[in-house]
Amino acid sequence: MSDSQPLIEHLIELRRRLVWTAAVLLLAFVIAVPFAQPLYTLVARPLTASLPHGTNMIATDVIAPFFVPVKVALMTAFLCTLPHTLYQLWAFVAPALYRNEKKLVLPLLLSSLLLFFCGMAFAYFLVFPLIFQFLAGVTPEGVSMATDIDKYLSFVLGMFVAFGTVFEVPVVVVLLHRMGAVSLHRLRQARAYVVVGAFVVAAVITPPDVLSQILMAVPMIVLYEAGIVAARLFPPENMP
Repeated sequence: MSDSQPLIEHLIELRRRLVWTAAVLLLAFVIAVPFAQPLYTLVARPLTASLPHGTNMIATDVIAPFFVPVKVALMTAFLCTLPHTLYQLWAFVAPALYRNEKKLVLPLLLSSLLLFFCGMAFAYFLVFPLIFQFLAGVTPEGVSMATDIDKYLSFVLGMFVAFGTVFEVPVVVVLLHRMGAVSLHRLRQARAYVVVGAFVVAAVITPPDVLSQILMAVPMIVLYEAGIVAARLFPPENMP
């Protein structure tokens, strides 16, 4: 009975953390729903600013004009409450960590959150305008560039996740070095492979145009170099 008691306490604590996370997310969603239409307008601005004069986005599904903005409101609520969600995760895991592990996990957790938002901002403010302007410029004459709002949102969400994940490269590099899996010397030697791999990943994830591939591959390479620099601050545990 005594052996099962700690497990039950952990499960109760986990449930409490999950309830708080869901409650805050629901509250943020309720607050964001009345602003769903303006939020979608904001998300669609990179495309609408590049559309030819007199061209608008379209909705091919009957319920899309309602559900697509609601999806944006849910995405906004999730992003706004992500720091709270990570805090609940940290509060649940932290008691089981050693002091040296806490010194590593907390900075990496915060930097991961910041880098993910930076990746999304990079995609929204730089990548999207350039891609849509390029696509508008190569649209054949006589073809109307009318994009479905649901497909546009799916594209945007996919790119947000892709660039947010790509911007986590420094965190991955630091973790690999910290765990002793890769030395700084090996990280430096792998630069040529990273360059090739960055362009391969960009070619798979981004639209099939050279511009968007460069806009993803170059930051990935730069962030890899930043990860090597940051890895010096977190030497492997078996090193002084």
